[in-house]
Amino acid sequence: MNTVEFGGIGMTSQRTRERLIQRLKDQGISNQKVLDVIRVTPRHLFLDEALSHRAYEDTALPIGYGQTLSQPYVVALMTEILLSLGPRKKVLEIGTGSGYQATVLAQLVDQVYSVERIKPLQDKARERLRQLGLRNVRLTHTDGGFGLPDYAPYNAILSAAAPHEVPEELLHQLAPDGILVIPVGPGDEQELRVIIRDGDSSKFEERVVETVRFVPLLSGTTR
Repeated sequence: MNTVEFGGIGMTSQRTRERLIQRLKDQGISNQKVLDVIRVTPRHLFLDEALSHRAYEDTALPIGYGQTLSQPYVVALMTEILLSLGPRKKVLEIGTGSGYQATVLAQLVDQVYSVERIKPLQDKARERLRQLGLRNVRLTHTDGGFGLPDYAPYNAILSAAAPHEVPEELLHQLAPDGILVIPVGPGDEQELRVIIRDGDSSKFEERVVETVRFVPLLSGTTR
């Protein structure tokens, strides 16, 4: 876990950020550590300059290549769920995108492994993480549907893209009592599912949290 002071990279007033935090609280986010991390994380750095003035709105925003920077509420919700069983040391993220979710996670867990299929997005995310001084995120250019078996098992897996069905490979990469937070379903409306491995058994508990909208989890990689 990295505790980082993001000094000198403000851009928006503290009041603007506090409005976002209050909105997250109003929508039911209660984990104070998650709220504090979102408060201090400079979301405007993860957008092109033309959109940076909208960074602290509670909305998803485009980052190119048909991908989006997730809505802050969804980032907060998925992160809160991921931490709901206690501290998570080793976390896999499917879909680095802009690097924002990885930046949030890196301040709350020991080690983040993040995979991205679109190389230019990964390159930008790497530069942002370097700029922010975060050294506990490992980025890999690969097809997210297969997870990242080289470093498995993971205490938690979070997917920022929606497959039609839960990939078996991800379940196999969960550590005992591991938790998978993933949107599932076709089209532009999916179910956010939480799947918990029952100890070190091959049994899994699954529940649906709410309806969400994510980009689809696509196979293959692009350069």
